[in-house]
Amino acid sequence: MKQLLKAVLIAVALVLLIKVFAFTSCTIPSAGMENTLFRGERVIVNKWSYGLRLPLMAWTGYHRLAARPVRRGDILLFNNPAGQGCIDRREVFINRCIGLPGDTLMLNGELIQTSDQVLSPDSKLLYAYPGEQEELVEKAMRQAGITDNKLMGYDEGNFLRSFSHYEIYLLKQELREQVTFRSLQTETTDGVHPYVVPARGKAVKVYPWNAKLLCNTILQHEGRQARLQGDTLQVDGKAVDSYTFTKDYHWVASNNSVSMCDSRLFGFVPDDHIIGRASLIWFSKDNEAPFWQGYRWPRFFSRVQ
Repeated sequence: MKQLLKAVLIAVALVLLIKVFAFTSCTIPSAGMENTLFRGERVIVNKWSYGLRLPLMAWTGYHRLAARPVRRGDILLFNNPAGQGCIDRREVFINRCIGLPGDTLMLNGELIQTSDQVLSPDSKLLYAYPGEQEELVEKAMRQAGITDNKLMGYDEGNFLRSFSHYEIYLLKQELREQVTFRSLQTETTDGVHPYVVPARGKAVKVYPWNAKLLCNTILQHEGRQARLQGDTLQVDGKAVDSYTFTKDYHWVASNNSVSMCDSRLFGFVPDDHIIGRASLIWFSKDNEAPFWQGYRWPRFFSRVQ
């Protein structure tokens, strides 16, 4: 009896050690990751994929052994970035990483990634607009503070000027659709803007479309006071036009855009919230079939599904 009890205790201790320091398992709670992961499937998460995040963060803080970067397309298990209390005690989510630190993503008004060509907010493109509306455009430029922007030429009654994505945004706000601007190089869908994923030590500029997201990130994860005054971001009571982040962040998305349990809900995911990479489905079955018919063998899944 003593030998059996000893064997059981050793087995339990080994399981706990493996779960804390090597692998863990989680059950997919929703249809958000279909058709890669289905509701009810159980997956193995490798805690060493990006280096082991040491436990007991409430006492020891954040430390990661043998740290390695996340790869675009990885399916991540991470703690809720918008939760309360110690990070490693919060509920967990599982999503696909589509934005790495320093990436620029083109997101629409619902913060869904689009297929629009990736642009820097300040990169210049050539635009054409009706020549008879030049007076309106010049007035809007003055009101928006756009200076040193000379005519680039003429084309069949249209005037040509170069504007950045940010300048075009300001002009459209001022003109309220009175003037139609047509890009001669690449078209960006209305309401789609470039968002830079923050990286440690890199400054991210503040624009009207990303100000709220940056404000929430600074307030929740950077340990600073932040608030919005209109489109102006204030950090520790001072207006800023950019902010240098102290952590690496990631943008994650569900496969199913109807599911809101991703970065559209809780924003950027800091590196200290990431537990590991999901890679192996160890239990899966068709709930409408008997167990012996619906069970599927364990399988790895692709990073790019």
